[in-house]
Amino acid sequence: MRFTEIGQQLRQYRLESGLRAEEIAARLGVSRAALYRYEKGEVIKLDTIKRLAELLKISPLSLLGIGVEYVSRATVYFDRIRVIEESTDQILQVAGQPPYLVTSDAFDSALAEVLAEAADAAGPERSTLRAQSDQLLGILQGRKKVYQARRPSIIAILTVSALQRFLEGGVGAAVAVSDRARAQARAVAMAEVENIAALMEAEPIGVQLGLMGASEPNGAFRILRSRERAYLAINPFRLDVHPTSQTGVAMITGADEALATHQKVAEALWRDALKGGAAAARVRELVRAARG
Repeated sequence: MRFTEIGQQLRQYRLESGLRAEEIAARLGVSRAALYRYEKGEVIKLDTIKRLAELLKISPLSLLGIGVEYVSRATVYFDRIRVIEESTDQILQVAGQPPYLVTSDAFDSALAEVLAEAADAAGPERSTLRAQSDQLLGILQGRKKVYQARRPSIIAILTVSALQRFLEGGVGAAVAVSDRARAQARAVAMAEVENIAALMEAEPIGVQLGLMGASEPNGAFRILRSRERAYLAINPFRLDVHPTSQTGVAMITGADEALATHQKVAEALWRDALKGGAAAARVRELVRAARG
């Protein structure tokens, strides 16, 4: 049993449940400190696992990391990914938004400004939106710190339509802000896409970016691999929407069949994707079209 992974699962399900640590500890008949020790990877008895699963209304297999994790809140999902990335050696992304980990600090600044302006305009809900925004931004900054320290390899297969949406709407495209903030967010998006083209052309060690042709998959997914474990993550939550405005259920699993099937799809898409100078040239065409 991997008690560290069980602890990570426990923390994620506790956050997802909305129950306070004190409440869970009291129902289990343990101290809050003991609960936090379980979450940090201390040995935990099977009987306690079963009782925790009943309390959190999940399968014991899910708590053991054998089943499927379902996450219905954006911030909880991104925090779970942050934890997984702490031991990840390779990240494979198929479709979806441009990979966050290769964005610049300007992206984070633009996202922070968009979220702050949206919170300030929310009236009585300002404090709630501000707290959710700050939580998300803290999680994202934590992910970048982990990436910069570990430098896992990134393989991402991008789509023309996703890049076009990013260029048209800018950072935080679905968040309502002033024309000034939206223009700045679009300018930052253009710089980020230009950086993507430069990475495609340079092909630096540890970063491989491809561009799909005419056909695109019906859904995006990520595979995160370490020496001991691999996870498949299918995520409806996006960074261009305020975390409080998103509804959906993300799925994370380590099931071999799910991983093998998605890996096979990714390999086929990578074979057919544009790479190197050809991909960079196509991406720069998108930037020129957005400017025009």
